[in-house]
Amino acid sequence: MLSSIPDDTFPHATGLAAEIVQAHSKEEDLVLWASWFCPFVQRVWIALEEKGVPYQYHEVNPYKKEKEFLQVNPLGLVPAIELRGKATLWESLVLLQYLEDAYPSSSNSNVTPLLPEDPIDRAKARIWIDHVSKKIVPAFYTFLQGQTKEEQAGGREKLLAGLEKLVQAMAPSSSGPYFFGPHFSLVDISLIPWVLRFPTVLKKYRDFELPTDDGEGDVWKRFKEWEAAVASRQGVLNTVSDEEKYFGVYKRYADNSTQSEVAQATRAGKPLP
Repeated sequence: MLSSIPDDTFPHATGLAAEIVQAHSKEEDLVLWASWFCPFVQRVWIALEEKGVPYQYHEVNPYKKEKEFLQVNPLGLVPAIELRGKATLWESLVLLQYLEDAYPSSSNSNVTPLLPEDPIDRAKARIWIDHVSKKIVPAFYTFLQGQTKEEQAGGREKLLAGLEKLVQAMAPSSSGPYFFGPHFSLVDISLIPWVLRFPTVLKKYRDFELPTDDGEGDVWKRFKEWEAAVASRQGVLNTVSDEEKYFGVYKRYADNSTQSEVAQATRAGKPLP
């Protein structure tokens, strides 16, 4: 554990995200323990915003974890949720499922459902969320942390292959822009934080751009329609800080010097924590 936050890591959210943090500073029964720049946090933060669940935002310095936070999650990883007087929970995908279970639209018509009602579609959602977590997200870090041209080319290839496979499973764009067509879901949420970092972090450090052609079966045309629709949702925009503030964090991934657990797992070729 590092003794202090590195100088090039901005200590709090900025832009619209900072306004949302301020709006959620008062005490609530549900507390989101978060680091503003973490894409795993952003998954849960988006879900809270989309579902309209009351919550309190608590910023965590991941390089100097306060004792109170380690009581919430002994692993010391964000995101975590504290349910005052009841329980503490962590792991982004577990938290997404918890929020869907705890705040179902069936009991409150004002709550946005983030999984389909049909059991088959719910199962499909879990299959493709698993694909995002096991194929796309690890490839993002392999690409970013690669230090040789060969490592970077391999990471880029895996990233594009994972994206292409996901897009091929999407509903046709004629039915709507999201994975399930007209319905925004946890599948979309599970991926969008990393896609938001394509034109910023990956462009800056790896000169990454999506293929300019539409691709076989219009796969990249479909992906760009998905990206535009998801990135422009208010629940997503509410969690985004100023672009330049992310660069200090991800520079340490780009030069492969960061000691985060994600980075260490990537270097070791192990599953991400």
